[in-house]
Amino acid sequence: MKLTFFGAAKAVTGSCHCVEVAGKKILIDCGLQQGRDERDNAVLDFAPNYIDYVIVTHAHIDHSGRIPLLIKQGFQGKIYATRLTGQLMSIMLRDSAHIQEMEAQWKNQKGRRAGREPVDPLYTVADAAQVEEHMVTAEYGQMVELFPGARLRFVDAGHLLGSASVELWLTEDEAERKIVFSGDIGNINQPVIRDPSYLTGADYVVMESTYGDRNHEAVASYTAELAKIIDETFSKGGNVIIPSFAVGRTQELLYFMREMKKEGLVKNNPDFTVCVDSPLASEATSIFSGDLRGYLDEEALEVVRDGQRLFTFPGLMMTQSSEESKMLNIDKSSKVIISASGMCDAGRIRHHLKHNLWREECSIVFVGYQGEGTLGRHLLNGVKQVKLFGEDIAVNATIYNFKGLSSHADRDHLLKWVENINDPAPKQVFVVHGDAQVTEIFANTLREKGMSAHAPLYEEVFDLAQNVMLAAGVELQPKKLSFESNGHVSSAYHELESAAMDLMTIIRTSKGGANKDLKKMAAQIRAMAEKWKEA
Repeated sequence: MKLTFFGAAKAVTGSCHCVEVAGKKILIDCGLQQGRDERDNAVLDFAPNYIDYVIVTHAHIDHSGRIPLLIKQGFQGKIYATRLTGQLMSIMLRDSAHIQEMEAQWKNQKGRRAGREPVDPLYTVADAAQVEEHMVTAEYGQMVELFPGARLRFVDAGHLLGSASVELWLTEDEAERKIVFSGDIGNINQPVIRDPSYLTGADYVVMESTYGDRNHEAVASYTAELAKIIDETFSKGGNVIIPSFAVGRTQELLYFMREMKKEGLVKNNPDFTVCVDSPLASEATSIFSGDLRGYLDEEALEVVRDGQRLFTFPGLMMTQSSEESKMLNIDKSSKVIISASGMCDAGRIRHHLKHNLWREECSIVFVGYQGEGTLGRHLLNGVKQVKLFGEDIAVNATIYNFKGLSSHADRDHLLKWVENINDPAPKQVFVVHGDAQVTEIFANTLREKGMSAHAPLYEEVFDLAQNVMLAAGVELQPKKLSFESNGHVSSAYHELESAAMDLMTIIRTSKGGANKDLKKMAAQIRAMAEKWKEA
């Protein structure tokens, strides 16, 4: 009876853990590595055909994004998730596959000119479509026997519609153990979805720690503060541009917009237009508007009982085609545009930034975490100019960091969640899904409260029957996305940092190129470095 950590060990993304019991192997999540955590998504750390079951805590790509690859490489078993997670995974994995195909196409277009061998996408839309053939869905609270020796139950994690913590009861020989995987634990008082459910006992707990070192800022009223930004921007004749993740956050924003209109909070233009410019967000919203019995909080249920729609209101536009998207910037009337991606590194949002960043009457409102090295982080850091589609764009718009909106529990609520598991109290708490420093901080916090806890390393193996570590794992170095600095950093420095990232992108895409060209490039870079050393 063993537990092995293949992902999100001292890292935020790439969640993947493996339980071995009674001769079977169960994966809990199989997510994409992203940003600093990325190593090589194409390489799985185990033989896919030896995995018997996959359990998915929720649909976000950092928890589900490598499942099509798993199937492509030989997995033939069943995949378990809640009903809504299954529905959301279907559209998110197809969208992820489309991105993989487009990236491979772009690399091959450049590679052909350099004489490089063509690359294959990580997986295709056809690969993603096969996931549904393996899916088995269950509702919260439903006991499912995977096989003799393993029973499963999903509990509402309150992070995203359909998100779950996983309870597993394991039996092998004479040993019986219960292990809980938290998944992503949700924030409290979010619109639409319920607060996280609390569990009472477990022998082992594997839990996330995204915000394990801090608490969220208190916000009196999300709708009132966001309405104030919209009102002030419209009074100047500008647009409000909101980069947002297509699944979860966009629907949350639509709920806020609906409330604003209902309460008349935007005085300058109470009938203002809201444009959701993301086909994936449109598909996700249709799922969020479907059969949500057993998933909604009481406030949202009351809205539905009254015959109202949660995410539909006068003035809402859902664009699909690129032509419709372009028309949003030709139309000069003030509007709210919600578009992906949330960190501004891809998608239609970059076009909207190109057309609105330079306009001082416009506002850019960030409503989620912006990773290091992303365009969103650079804008929050105060750069005065960015390059979009080969064009220098001045940053004259007002940039807002709308704090307090988070779908993750903060430090105090993570503690409340795990402290509730006390009958029995866990023999060991494994702290995962957080930056390396944060996992250590939160594990130490748990130890100070009398719990046995640690932050496992990649490929750590733990014997659940004997409560002993079998292999310590290895420390992985995070991918370098940007140059570290201390103190105040000027906008000029951020421009230099951005240029260095562009150069690193060129270098990475040159791998496999002709030796002559690579040597020439290296010589030019060294010459430039020597020049600036002497400056």
